Amino acid sequence: MRHLDVGLAGRFALREVLRFCALMIAVSFVTFALVAASPIDPVQANVGQQALLGMSAAKRAQLAAHWGSGAPFWERYVLWAQGVVVGDWGTSLRYNAPVIHVVGERFASSFVLMVSAWLLSGVLGVTLGIAAGAHRDGPVDRVVRGACIALSSTPAFWVGIVALMVFSVALGWFPIGFSAPIGASVSDISLFERVRHVALPVLTLSVTGLPSIALHTREKVVDVLESDYVRFARARGESSRDILLRHGFRNLILPALTLQFASVGEIFGGSVLVEQVFSYPGLGQAAVTAGLGGDAPLLVGIALGSAAFVFAGNAIANVLYAVVDPRMREGKPHAAH
Repeated sequence: MRHLDVGLAGRFALREVLRFCALMIAVSFVTFALVAASPIDPVQANVGQQALLGMSAAKRAQLAAHWGSGAPFWERYVLWAQGVVVGDWGTSLRYNAPVIHVVGERFASSFVLMVSAWLLSGVLGVTLGIAAGAHRDGPVDRVVRGACIALSSTPAFWVGIVALMVFSVALGWFPIGFSAPIGASVSDISLFERVRHVALPVLTLSVTGLPSIALHTREKVVDVLESDYVRFARARGESSRDILLRHGFRNLILPALTLQFASVGEIFGGSVLVEQVFSYPGLGQAAVTAGLGGDAPLLVGIALGSAAFVFAGNAIANVLYAVVDPRMREGKPHAAH
């Protein structure tokens, strides 16, 4: 049995590595193709229409060669791929810095935002789901379900705009945006000030994954409370609180974790919009800047980093699925519940 488990784990790891490599190739190729098909002229977007009109033809040609706007996308893609093989991801034409440095710096800011929102949505989702399931069809359950349905159909950027209007403009509890006060560096401000700047974006982004976790956990709680062993525990005089803690929690937490890791893609997608609303200097804002400026090397670097981040979340979710349902380890189809 142990040899069988090792063999299954090895095949699973090999399959995930091959999927990851195929994903990276596909994402990079499609990104280059989309940048090439974009109507945005990198030279005009970054130099300006007025400055471009005053340039000589030779200078325009030089800038076009520098930005690679005249070369076919497949030729630019091959040159880029050759550089990546030796560890050179190219230079961001918009930030005038190595792509790997820009992506690393911006990803660090986005990582704090996304992980904080991810943890908050998981904790709140599980807590609200347990409260709703334990009080099925009661006032708490109706309020939680109604709020989750409303939030799941509300765009994250709209929630962010409303949060800014209420908590920043009207009440003045939080800063209007940015990761630090204007004119100050993040390294020079206190931890409290950092938390104040990131709190509202985190709360807004947590709305992205909270409804699905809460509603899923509620259904699991209802299933657990209607099971035969819970009825037997109640017949022995155990309280609902003890039943949930001793019998139900371990049946709830692993499926909730599985769903939480699978929601990494949603959290990342929502972070792009949230960063724009709050002017938060993260990876999403850099992606918008690169897209509007036709900065292909930076846009590809961001796309690959994003794809790797989402792939890691989905890979962890697949492992948890196998733990939850042993049939997944044997290659059998996962039955729908």
